[in-house]
Amino acid sequence: MNPRAVVTGASSGIGAATVRRLRAEGWAVVAVARRAERLAELASETGAEPFAADITVAEDVARLAAHLEQTGGVTSLVNNAGGAIGLEPVAEADPETWRRMYEVNVLGTLRVTQALLPQLVASGRGDVLVVTSTAGIAPYEGGAGYTGAKHAERMLTTTLRLELIGQPVRVIDIAPGNVATEEFSLVRFGGDAERAAKVYEGYEPLLAEDVADVIAFALTRPHHVNIDTLVVRPRAQVSNTQIARRA
Repeated sequence: MNPRAVVTGASSGIGAATVRRLRAEGWAVVAVARRAERLAELASETGAEPFAADITVAEDVARLAAHLEQTGGVTSLVNNAGGAIGLEPVAEADPETWRRMYEVNVLGTLRVTQALLPQLVASGRGDVLVVTSTAGIAPYEGGAGYTGAKHAERMLTTTLRLELIGQPVRVIDIAPGNVATEEFSLVRFGGDAERAAKVYEGYEPLLAEDVADVIAFALTRPHHVNIDTLVVRPRAQVSNTQIARRA
């Protein structure tokens, strides 16, 4: 079947950029997010199909899976929805904040992957691509909740690849470093725009379009080629804690 991708977290940032890029590649795309108005704007711009759903709600995910099955199935899933909240040390962390991060980054990815996997296998050329993070590779101070969630999401992805041996489904992990989007750091710091902006001061961070470019590269390789894990950072960032900033 012709490629048809589902992109979660599609209302902004990397998700929206991925929708635009895959549409430019000629793919059919179902753009999934909670914010219906933003999805409608993206659909009008790109020709993608909007589907308003919350991936932390089981009924929404079941409704998405049923819709896809009724409209021709799906070949590729881009699990992009996620995010970080707060930067408190472990001693001061709010368990509720951690729970919210695990719900979307880990359990949301699990729910959507489980729901769509039968269709991905049936397509004969399925893809499960997960946008994890370099936070899933190494820790940093104040980030235990987010790094813990991203480590779990990365292990989910790696284990799934082992469990699908012999099936016609690729499992791909794309792990970005610092990406300047309109919302990631703003959400992390509770709407504090000044604090969010400082994350990207003094160097050139990645843009959402840079990560979308990598996602499109991985998905458009011949299907016998699997990009297991691809780490992409700004040149100035050499680790989660080391960035060369201009004076």
